[in-house]
Amino acid sequence: MRTLKYLAAVAALCLMWGAVPSSADEFGTKDEAVAMVKRAIARVNEVGFEAAKPELMDHSGKFFDRDIYMVVVDLSGTRLVHGQNPKLVGKTYADAVDVNGKEYGKDVMRIATGPGTGWVSFMFKDPITGKVLPKENYVERAGSYIYLAGVYTR
Repeated sequence: MRTLKYLAAVAALCLMWGAVPSSADEFGTKDEAVAMVKRAIARVNEVGFEAAKPELMDHSGKFFDRDIYMVVVDLSGTRLVHGQNPKLVGKTYADAVDVNGKEYGKDVMRIATGPGTGWVSFMFKDPITGKVLPKENYVERAGSYIYLAGVYTR
């Protein structure tokens, strides 16, 4: 019985200390995702891709905000930047599939090689809650790069 009370207390503290956000402003908005992509494009244009790359992946920098982070893909579909998971750099994005089998990587590539901007919806694991949730990525091609930043649509 004592163990159950202890586990319940630990779970309550985890909830209190931010394991689950307490207000909507703890999550990014679509406008903030678009603005982050625009800032990333401007930074790459200002200093060049190689100089900007570490900034785009810095969790304490201006390209990481709550659940919004940058992903940059080249025109062949390879991840060059992944602000949440650097282990994905160098791996293909074009073949990305969500938990429901939706080929959202192909949707991103269609937007990038077509109109150049747009939104892609898919299911993805939220880094804040750890739950699989609906997500929308804003996609914008600039030069030879495809910039993405997304928000969870709760």
